[in-house]
Amino acid sequence: MGKFAEFTRVESSQKPQNLLYLSDQFAKEMKYKRILLKLSGEALMGSKGYGIDTEVLTSYAAEVKKVIEAGVEVAIVIGGGNIYRGIEAAATGIDRVQGDHMGMLATVINSMALQSALENIDVDTRLLSGIRMEQVCEPFIRRRAVRHLEKGRVVILGAGTGNPYFTTDTAASLRAIEIEADVVLKGTRVDGIYTADPEKDPTATRFAKVNFDEVYEKGLQIMDMTAFTLCKENSLPIIVFDMNKEGNLLRVLKGEDVGTLVTVN
Repeated sequence: MGKFAEFTRVESSQKPQNLLYLSDQFAKEMKYKRILLKLSGEALMGSKGYGIDTEVLTSYAAEVKKVIEAGVEVAIVIGGGNIYRGIEAAATGIDRVQGDHMGMLATVINSMALQSALENIDVDTRLLSGIRMEQVCEPFIRRRAVRHLEKGRVVILGAGTGNPYFTTDTAASLRAIEIEADVVLKGTRVDGIYTADPEKDPTATRFAKVNFDEVYEKGLQIMDMTAFTLCKENSLPIIVFDMNKEGNLLRVLKGEDVGTLVTVN
């Protein structure tokens, strides 16, 4: 009995040293300690024309796991455009408010899929929703979300703001401010903000850094104006980067020259 107690004491003292200490050491190397990652629903389609590409989903989950293991606190907002877009509902005769709520449910479907992909690789998660649906996920409560982050869980934020007429970009900005994130990371298909659409104009050049006022002046498209203004008014930086390139998410958090940084100054 005495030997067992001694063994238990040794093991319990080694666990924080081997795991928590290493996590803290990695976190010190990161420029950002708490992030909000915004992913578009369309990105989850991959090469498909609709729905969820499991290869993309598992790839994103693996990228998130790398930054969690580095000690970074991660919250995620995903769009629902791969399933349904509320703003397009009016064309089909569906009421805009009804359509927006349908779009919010689409984001919950994507959020559940990402939650499953993360848990399949042993990443602890919590799914919080702007619309109450207790059988599926927790309601969004700011203090609860922050506590989950502090415990090292990935917090996935579904259903947008829970209100119609607001995009998931706006939800990302709002939630980032509420949880006091250090930065909003907007994962896209291109590696930053360009002078023109790089997929159409081969002469387009990438901005390494730009301030909020320059974005207004140049008419650069990053996110909707409500979301962008929320970040500007709260001095919350935005980084636009290519999420589909392996290792990019971790490089961004280390402060490497990846994507485009949008700041107040």
